[in-house]
Amino acid sequence: MFDAHVHIFDPRFPLAENEGHLPSSYTVADYRKRMARFDISGGAVVSGSFQGTDQSYLKAALAELGAGWVGVTRLDLDASDEEIQQLNKIGVRALRFNLKRAAGDITQLTQQAVRAHDIAGWHVELYIDGQMLASLQPVVTKLPALSVDHLGMSAEAVPYLLDLVDRGARVKATGFGRVQMRVPDTLRRIHAVNPSALMFGTDLPGTRAGRPFRDSDVDLLCDVVGTDMHAVLEDNARAFYKLPARRRPAGSDPRPGRWQPVPEDPPTLPLRRDQLPRLDPNATLPLPVIE
Repeated sequence: MFDAHVHIFDPRFPLAENEGHLPSSYTVADYRKRMARFDISGGAVVSGSFQGTDQSYLKAALAELGAGWVGVTRLDLDASDEEIQQLNKIGVRALRFNLKRAAGDITQLTQQAVRAHDIAGWHVELYIDGQMLASLQPVVTKLPALSVDHLGMSAEAVPYLLDLVDRGARVKATGFGRVQMRVPDTLRRIHAVNPSALMFGTDLPGTRAGRPFRDSDVDLLCDVVGTDMHAVLEDNARAFYKLPARRRPAGSDPRPGRWQPVPEDPPTLPLRRDQLPRLDPNATLPLPVIE
């Protein structure tokens, strides 16, 4: 599995209140403990509103998580081309535009997105209230590459979201406990428009969500997309973040307890001919004659 949406709140690095709220600590160790039952091959650490444009926590988190993990960050509008290149070298792959909980000039942000895409091939991840998506759609469609967080947040956004998906946008299948919609129906509609669009994520630790991620969210997602579950749980996101595909045992199921991996080439113990046991011909039993 590839977890395309994780937040890390490391107390070693600065955090700022947003709308009067400050999140509790949530470290890489906390995340690994929570997801120990799952086969996590990598994921995306996403900068939240509490972290502003600080990059120190993100650099530390990516270094600790290791191979297969990428970053999604926020940048000052005057960030240099060199800063984008340096962040790209450590695994940052996208910009996050938080238009729900942080003010921003969408025109300037769009210009920054085009520059980051030209320099490093980054896409934009959009966190936006569903009611705003309609009014901003003419600008959003100008972004070179785009994903939308948390299924677009509300049922009102779904028609506009489906139009973006039809144009090539991706959608984070995340935050089921914070959205205002019928989640299975929305997942089905997105998947029907483009089977490559949905990307699973836990949204852990689920700060300010109605409820945080549950293991059963994976079952719900798998039930909806059926045989495309590996694409939605891993392959779509790995391709979007420009990571190599991962080889899996045939017939594997990503849900805990649903499968036991079988070695493709069972180990054997080679013996030379002179090591074979010698049988006493007088000790063998004759086969019965069947008439």
